[in-house]
Amino acid sequence: MSLADGSHPGQDFPGQGSEPLLTPTPQAGTLVRFSQPLPYAEAWTLQKQLQEERIAERQGDVLLLLEHSPVYTLGRTTQPAHWDCGGEVLRRTGASLQSVDRGGSITYHGPGQVVGYPILKLSHYCSGPKQYVRKLEEVLIHTLLRWEIEGYRLEKKPGVWVRWNHADAKIAAIGVRIDHGVTIHGFALNVDLDLSPFSYIMPCGLTQCHITSMAEVRQSALSSSVVAQQMAQEFARIFNIQWTSLPPDIMGQEHHDHHLTSTSPLHT
Repeated sequence: MSLADGSHPGQDFPGQGSEPLLTPTPQAGTLVRFSQPLPYAEAWTLQKQLQEERIAERQGDVLLLLEHSPVYTLGRTTQPAHWDCGGEVLRRTGASLQSVDRGGSITYHGPGQVVGYPILKLSHYCSGPKQYVRKLEEVLIHTLLRWEIEGYRLEKKPGVWVRWNHADAKIAAIGVRIDHGVTIHGFALNVDLDLSPFSYIMPCGLTQCHITSMAEVRQSALSSSVVAQQMAQEFARIFNIQWTSLPPDIMGQEHHDHHLTSTSPLHT
């Protein structure tokens, strides 16, 4: 049950007796963590492979947690006014350019930003896409709270925001797609990264959209690996998933070259 709707599993309610509500048995899920930044094209190929396997019921739910090599991704609502990533900008930032089929406009990914790609059967966790996005936002908000950073939502602006320099600043982006009831794409949390590549675009298609990071808000360096571990714990709690170790047959041998690590079990 999502904390976004104000309900807490196991909580007593007046008039319902003294017996606590039972928390449903957790779903089984696989957590995959990459220790090195992954080119976007490789991660996209892997996502599609895992989604096809999940749709065909040949595997269970998976959460990929990783960092990307520098890249601008163009979502389905990207307009020319949202970006001006000519060759000079790409050379200056060292970023590549990718068109993707997720919702939303352009954004940037790079080292120091934790990206999560849940490949889930949606009906096991949510009533629909809107609740799914709210749960992803809840995962991010609670991860930030561990660092005493107060994240919040803004109406009709998916993602998570914080107050920085007397203005709303975006600290996490969300862009998802659902095919045959299975999720793909996901979310990105700015932990400790170079924010200058965002200055060349209109992030998420929003005018005057300030972008910040956890490191900037706290004015101190942060470990992306530690934040990713905490994010996995919050995801397990809010989605009620029990993480298990990575089965060796899920990934092709070429993906093991990227130093995959897994955690088992991980559920709070």
